[in-house]
Amino acid sequence: MYYQVVSFNYKKCDLSSREKLAFKSDEEKREMLDRLADFDFIHELFIVSTCNRIEVVAATRDNFATYHAILGLFSKKSGINFYELEELAYRIDDEEAIHHLFSVVSSLDSLVIGESQITGQVKEAYKFSYLNYTAEKKLNRIISYAVKCAAEVRNATQISQSPISIASVAVAQASEIIGDNLAGMTGVVVGAGEMGQLAAKHLLRAGCDVVLLGRDIKKIQKIADELGENVKVDSFDALPKYLNRYRLLFTATSSPEPIIVQSMVEQRDIKRLWFDMAIPRDIDDIQIEQLKIFRIDDLQNISSNNHAMRQEQALKANEIVANYRDDFYKWLRALSVEPVIKGMREQVDQAIEEELHRAIKKGFVPKDSKENMRKMAKQMFNNFLHKPTVRMRQSSREKEGASGIDALKNIFDVNTENIDTKLYKKDHHKGYRS
Repeated sequence: MYYQVVSFNYKKCDLSSREKLAFKSDEEKREMLDRLADFDFIHELFIVSTCNRIEVVAATRDNFATYHAILGLFSKKSGINFYELEELAYRIDDEEAIHHLFSVVSSLDSLVIGESQITGQVKEAYKFSYLNYTAEKKLNRIISYAVKCAAEVRNATQISQSPISIASVAVAQASEIIGDNLAGMTGVVVGAGEMGQLAAKHLLRAGCDVVLLGRDIKKIQKIADELGENVKVDSFDALPKYLNRYRLLFTATSSPEPIIVQSMVEQRDIKRLWFDMAIPRDIDDIQIEQLKIFRIDDLQNISSNNHAMRQEQALKANEIVANYRDDFYKWLRALSVEPVIKGMREQVDQAIEEELHRAIKKGFVPKDSKENMRKMAKQMFNNFLHKPTVRMRQSSREKEGASGIDALKNIFDVNTENIDTKLYKKDHHKGYRS
């Protein structure tokens, strides 16, 4: 079995392309999972889809075929030419794929290093696929180690202290451009999901009043009550009024199409700053005086100081990631060989019992000698299997040993698919509960 990550992220894949690759609904994502899982060379997979990345994480029988199947289906879905899409993708295999995923979950590969959302987003992506029966224990092994790794990165470094998110970068940028305190201003936030709530919290900390807009008035009113008295709510239908009244606007909805278009915007004698934090974009391309729109990719340069600030801590965090990757593979290799050894010994015990029973029945061995004969037979086989067992364990520690272990599984007809992995986990590794 192999592992692969195919990543379309902010480093190489531009905003326009990520919009085309993004999923407009859970049903669309479910359809992609099902189609990929139908290939017999893909054992399991899940898809992480955020504003900054679309990542396909798979356990496979053939990484070459898996990569081309992923590119083919995503090309068809997005309308991006296959070869153009290949230029936008990172293909990462096996140990490098595990290292990459652990880095992603630990927020070391984020546009804003140390942001706290990505760990939960990856866990939810796995859970979504698990409930869809397209991810099970092969990828559960990775997720459980990744979550543990992310927790140690947070605890052992200062990388997540005063956590920074895209929303906080947007509010900080607004304050820097306006050039004075935001206190007393009003910020309009469209969308009451996690990003919208974060934007509202950062605006409130900066002394702003907040108007929260959404389609479900009861839901956003409950959120507003939790945020405090300086948050007012209104219907999504009132959006045009607020666009043309206030200077600050932050959008983070899950709409598949832009919710703000040119015809909704009036020419006003005020300088307006709008921050579109959604994928696909919430704000269409609008040409109007005294309006500046920041999109997700614009925030990459703004957050560069954050990367520089945390670089030393990131180096320490990368060492933790590398250790967890190595630890995962040691456990995985042990998991591959120990059930084979156990299966071989169970077959030996069964053969001893069958032959002993036959010998007694035919009178070759006296019945009262049964226990002594059993002990002798077991000692003989233990002596015979000792060196092969030692060499199998040594081989399992090496990368090249996997093919030999697979051959032994076939030779001895040992099935390790349904083993209880708890029997082979280290004490610190409790597993991930979806």
